[in-house]
Amino acid sequence: MSDDERDEKELDLSSPDVVTKYKSAAEIANKALQLVISECKPKVKVVDICEKGDSFIREQTGNMYKNVKKKIERGVAFPTCISVNNTVCHFSPLASDETVLEEGDILKIDLACHIDGFIAAVAHTHVLQEGPVTGRAADVIAAANTAAEVALRLVRPGKKNQDVTDAIQKVAAAYDCRIVEGVLSHQMKQFVIDANKVVLNVSNPDTRVDDAEFEENEVYAIDIVASTGEGKPKLLDEKQTTIYKRAVDRSYNLKMKASRFIYSEISQNFPIMPFSARALEEKRARLGLVECMNHELLQPYPVLHEKSGDYVAHIKFTVLLMPNGSDRITSYPLQEIQPTKTVDDPEIKAWLALGVKTKKKGGGKKKKGKKATEGEAEADHMDTTNGASATTQEQN
Repeated sequence: MSDDERDEKELDLSSPDVVTKYKSAAEIANKALQLVISECKPKVKVVDICEKGDSFIREQTGNMYKNVKKKIERGVAFPTCISVNNTVCHFSPLASDETVLEEGDILKIDLACHIDGFIAAVAHTHVLQEGPVTGRAADVIAAANTAAEVALRLVRPGKKNQDVTDAIQKVAAAYDCRIVEGVLSHQMKQFVIDANKVVLNVSNPDTRVDDAEFEENEVYAIDIVASTGEGKPKLLDEKQTTIYKRAVDRSYNLKMKASRFIYSEISQNFPIMPFSARALEEKRARLGLVECMNHELLQPYPVLHEKSGDYVAHIKFTVLLMPNGSDRITSYPLQEIQPTKTVDDPEIKAWLALGVKTKKKGGGKKKKGKKATEGEAEADHMDTTNGASATTQEQN
């Protein structure tokens, strides 16, 4: 539709207002992540921390754009998840869940915020311990982080999605780890968390995506999950699934009263963005969600697991492909990690040596300018030998 295409053109990064909304959403997402990490302590219930993350995003976005004539949608774009140890993703339990954190747990924290549909997503891996992270846990975090740093340098106008797929698998192999299958990095657009252009993290015969070239003024959520195991996660229990997204292109005349009630509530409160079943009345939700799922009115985000004993790390960031280069707007500094492996591959080192910004107005190469963005700061402090960020504390 040409009208829609025109609207889309107007609402990309060529508009300063759109860039501002992305960066405002990113600032809130980064602060929410910082809050969630600070709340992660042994014996604390996972659901309580997830709720604090979501509440913070709702509160912070609620304070913005309050006095504008046209109502601006804003809030949680993806519910806070804390996936522990060999759990790969999407663990955001219901209020009745008693799961608590333990000393030494490896936590994958995942969340997203939006302002007017412009989404900033972030995921980070944190080990619940004092002192440096060592051994295979350090390897898998370094693998995910280094793969994310390489992806940041390869997701740029003129490059292809397959270039990124090949590179991140090579990085993981350097740490004797695997990139987890089934994880996709998506282009994002206004109110669309999973637009059509996709980076497949692992090439395999079962999953195919269209070849695509990155273009200026696009936005991507680069999503990297690495594992010390096989990288082929499984759904162990459908009852663990609590995050859903309404399938906007599907309709069905639901038979059960509970289903109609729940679907009406979802359509009213969560018409487009993913949501947590925590936000629904628990008993009625259990009944109603089943029929909604059976008729594909909802898209589930299942909780997936690697084998017990496997270590899993997750890094996700949002990047704006600006005319002057890539701007990573969501990130958080890693703990100190001491991997057992080092990256000696010349091709990986060459990727990591690539600049993130193209050229700076006023001449001169961009190195450590005073006003470096978070993404630039992290890139500038990248230790290309072991793939770990040399903890960029000045970001905070």
